[in-house]
Amino acid sequence: METAIRKNTGWRLFIQTILGRAYPRVVGMSREKSWLFFDIFLPTLSVSAYVFVYRAIGAPEEYIGFVVVGGAMTAFWMNILWSMSSQLYWEKETGNLALYIMSPTNLMAILLGMALGGLVATAQRALGIILLGSLAFKVQYALGSFWQLLLVFFLAMTALYGMGMMTASLFLLLSREAWHIANLAQEPIYLAAGFYFPIKSFNFWVAAAASIIPLTLGLDAMRQLVFPSGPALGFLNVRVEIFILIGLSVLFITAARILLRKMERLAIREGRLTESRR
Repeated sequence: METAIRKNTGWRLFIQTILGRAYPRVVGMSREKSWLFFDIFLPTLSVSAYVFVYRAIGAPEEYIGFVVVGGAMTAFWMNILWSMSSQLYWEKETGNLALYIMSPTNLMAILLGMALGGLVATAQRALGIILLGSLAFKVQYALGSFWQLLLVFFLAMTALYGMGMMTASLFLLLSREAWHIANLAQEPIYLAAGFYFPIKSFNFWVAAAASIIPLTLGLDAMRQLVFPSGPALGFLNVRVEIFILIGLSVLFITAARILLRKMERLAIREGRLTESRR
């Protein structure tokens, strides 16, 4: 007697796709131990350079902690830039994107799975940088509200990975220019998001414009919550930044959904994947 094969559809297929795409990124990191070493050691060298500069000019000791936390968050930005925004472009180059388009699931679920797997793997690297930097430079923390800190981190990551899914479609539409844009965006974001200094150092309107990047407000709020002088050096009140992060999460995820659907419709209607002239 033949056994009927049950095929998942709807939300079951959506969840299955997310878990299926998250698995390779979580497991893949543990298979190549050298990647873990270099992903923690090399960013720590950059953090060390800023720490020595701040100590040489006699900056407040809290700035050392700002640098360590900012250095840890660079891991998430690099993951977004190279493993999310550029992902569909690389999948197209390797021939996998056509399979994604033809599959019964949708690209949103595929990218969410990549985001979940990347978040788990990158969190390990970020935690390693914080532990190593904190021990090496004797950083002192004063946690204000654990639940607010957890909420800020969750919202910042939601908005950040939503932005990654949105830019994945844009990078694919730009085709080969995606590589140049990814290289171009890497260093300016370090400056605009205030990875190594308080964003309040900017002019108000410059800081407000930089706040479109979720890590800008996420970093600022986290620093206010874990350092004694954080509120004095903060850009906006933590509660205000939380509401803005909620808005950015909704904005980027909605934009990602619209752009991904548009790209899928183009691929299905024309029978080929979008090209650079799109």
